Amino acid sequence: MVAARGSAIRARFAPSPTGHLHIGSARTALFNWLLARHEGGKMLLRVEDTDAERSTREFVDLIFSTLEWLGLDYDGEPVFQSRNAERHIEAVQQLVAFGHAYCCDCTREEVDGRAAARGGPPGYDGHCRDRDVQPGPNTVVRFRTPDEGMTVVHDIIRGDVSFPNETLEDFVIVRSTGAPMFLVANAVDDLDMGITHILRGEDLLSSTPKALLLRTALGSPGDDLAFAHLPLIVNQQGKKFSKRDGAVAVDDYRSRGYLPDAFVNYLATLGWGAPDGVELRPTSEIVELFDVASISKSPAQFDLKKLRNFNGDYIRRLPLDEYKALTRPYLDDVFDAMAPLLQERVKALTEGPAMIDFLFTDDGELAFDDKSWTKVMVNGKDLAVAMLDIAIDGFETLAPWTAEAVNDVVIGYADDHEIPRGKAQAPVRVAITGRSVGPPLWEAIELLGRERTLARLRRVRERIS
Repeated sequence: MVAARGSAIRARFAPSPTGHLHIGSARTALFNWLLARHEGGKMLLRVEDTDAERSTREFVDLIFSTLEWLGLDYDGEPVFQSRNAERHIEAVQQLVAFGHAYCCDCTREEVDGRAAARGGPPGYDGHCRDRDVQPGPNTVVRFRTPDEGMTVVHDIIRGDVSFPNETLEDFVIVRSTGAPMFLVANAVDDLDMGITHILRGEDLLSSTPKALLLRTALGSPGDDLAFAHLPLIVNQQGKKFSKRDGAVAVDDYRSRGYLPDAFVNYLATLGWGAPDGVELRPTSEIVELFDVASISKSPAQFDLKKLRNFNGDYIRRLPLDEYKALTRPYLDDVFDAMAPLLQERVKALTEGPAMIDFLFTDDGELAFDDKSWTKVMVNGKDLAVAMLDIAIDGFETLAPWTAEAVNDVVIGYADDHEIPRGKAQAPVRVAITGRSVGPPLWEAIELLGRERTLARLRRVRERIS
């Protein structure tokens, strides 16, 4: 149950700075923020930066800038999980001292071998529970899960979800390197921060009983934390939304001219709806009406067309001067980059914008010139398939993302296979621009960016298949 308004609700958003903040994470941040603001509680931010190899300052800054763009403020100073390492180790030592955890020197091969020999389910079998293994360079620390009973997750959205303890293996809480695993770090930090409510994706539901067992072993009552596992975000076909369906990073939508208020408004509809059925409304009204218990269990479908409609409605509400001011940077950035190349080709000032209109067109709505499509994609289908596959494969891992590097992928293949350069690049040009003539292609692709370029190439590749 959600506590009464004005009570000490403490929600948190805990992203990892290992990549761009994605739509699912943004919705999680939003729903935690809405809960805290609706109930008059606190919204806390914890940066889970314990993965030293993948966490970067750039992605930390991106978390802050994305939250600021979305208008999602937080209370107090952000907590950096890496700075709590000593506290995590102390908690593990406490668990070992009280018999809730133990050292294990089993290798992965030994664990798998015993599982195969017994013919039962895969996983660890508790082999080291009573062996008195001492800490060493090749040992891990495992949590001792109960052999009997049930661990019940009290979920605001899904009701009580029960997990038989006998199905939970003794999971690792400290790696052989001595570094605590994220489960114990999260349990300790949530306790120390006084978190009362956790809203997160349903894909984490299976790990929740482990978190509750850790909390109980660390002295928490176990039922002092409310969970709400948010529905999965899916594409139009009901499958998990991914890069193949379009941009998944929030900053991509920001750079493509979506307004933060429109984006937040749309995110709020992914699994939740106001009682009156009205979807387009200001954030202040969403805060007032938000109710965690009314979030749907069913998957939430991400509909780009609907998001664009939301954005268009918000754009039309802007004062003209504000619209001009917001639009100018997008035009200036592209024009500054393309102007020298356009100047060499145009015969009238009005021709420049028409040459680069494809850069401002949504990837899924790019129109194709009939003559160009027939000549390149129909009559030259075999070559088109080959060149699109080469481009997709090469662009996925291309670094750095520059016009020169893009050129090398396509033209390098053409030269190696004695394919005329013009014919080799034609399928890529039509897929990217919608026509067979236009400004320099490689510079345009560099401006378009990796994700949008791949989205267009994959769309055409699927169409001609």
